[in-house]
Amino acid sequence: MTKTARLALILPLLALAACGDDPMAGLNPPPRTPSATVSAGTPAATAAAAEAASGASADAAASGRLGTTIASLGDATQPGLWMRTPLVRTAGKGRITNPATGRSVNVDLIPLGGPASAGSQLSLPALQGLGADLTDLPEVEVYAI
Repeated sequence: MTKTARLALILPLLALAACGDDPMAGLNPPPRTPSATVSAGTPAATAAAAEAASGASADAAASGRLGTTIASLGDATQPGLWMRTPLVRTAGKGRITNPATGRSVNVDLIPLGGPASAGSQLSLPALQGLGADLTDLPEVEVYAI
């Protein structure tokens, strides 16, 4: 390769490096910002602020309670946070809680045929979010939100 050919390859790179702007800036995702900030204070004030920030209250959760179901892993290839359950007749938003771990996850609730006493299916990320193993059959509480 001649000296001129090498320069022809290197000069555009040097020109790009000399630019003040980051050529990759448009490809980086925007920085994540917290949706709510909880300031330090008394434990009661901090708990109330955290509850307000999450948008959930005990009364709202109790009024939207749909029931309890045994959940198993659904189609692991289907992405997203979802639960197929006979506890709903129409698709909507919901929250599921695993009393054994205390964890809860917001999910899309998808109707599943069968009696309300039948089991439900969870997406892989939802099952992991509840702190359950892939082979577990956790009993979960289901809430409409």
